[in-house]
Amino acid sequence: MSSAEIGVFGGSGFYAFLDDPEEVTVDTPYGAPSAPITIGTIGDRRVAFLPRHGKDHEFPPHLVPYRANIWAMKELGVRRLFGPSAAGSLRRDIAPKTFVVSDQAIDFTKSRAYTFFDGPVTTHVSFADPYCPELRASLLKSAADLGIEHLDGGTMVVIEGPRFSTRAESKMFAQIGGDVIGMTQFPEVTLAREAELCFANVALVTDYDVGVDGIAPVSHHEVLKVFGENIDALRDLLFATIPGVPADRGCTCGQALAGSS
Repeated sequence: MSSAEIGVFGGSGFYAFLDDPEEVTVDTPYGAPSAPITIGTIGDRRVAFLPRHGKDHEFPPHLVPYRANIWAMKELGVRRLFGPSAAGSLRRDIAPKTFVVSDQAIDFTKSRAYTFFDGPVTTHVSFADPYCPELRASLLKSAADLGIEHLDGGTMVVIEGPRFSTRAESKMFAQIGGDVIGMTQFPEVTLAREAELCFANVALVTDYDVGVDGIAPVSHHEVLKVFGENIDALRDLLFATIPGVPADRGCTCGQALAGSS
């Protein structure tokens, strides 16, 4: 089977123009991942792409096969993983089309399989800082070099979906410290830590959430429209970042299970 060292959760908009795409199918103990994985080369790095929602966006956020997706990436040799996502803004000063390189997250999901360790082996991984500092630094440097409007750090609130928030919920999320809101980072980022993978998120802000005063409710169509308008910039950011990711990991992500059981 072909291998890759870096993974990206993103659809064909990220890899359609690669010179050497190769599609591979990976079996996992948790069933099939969302779609076959496409492997190609960016610079001198082998990169695996997987659309988390499926090729035809058939998996809503609460039914994405998160465990299979992370397992499949690790099975291919991936050690660094980028999980970009659409997000709503919980704050007036974080405008739509801003890229937020998240550094914290709050989990409000309810029904998902959260762990690889359901017993008899159990673990309690350290999760104070969910996102890899090395990957974050690489993203921030590339965003600055490209002149992309971005924010260094931000707390991602993750809700169950697939519905959007009520106004009261949205206001609460802002009051507890949320900056942006999405539906896919949990359990994705948690499972990546358990698999000892580096993980980083770029939240592409598509709209203001309804708790921001004076904002009309957004539709899914409007979210997809803004995301589609900025997919090229997001792809440019990732493709500029990937070749510069350090060859050797200097973070602690690769030792996440040490002393956890």
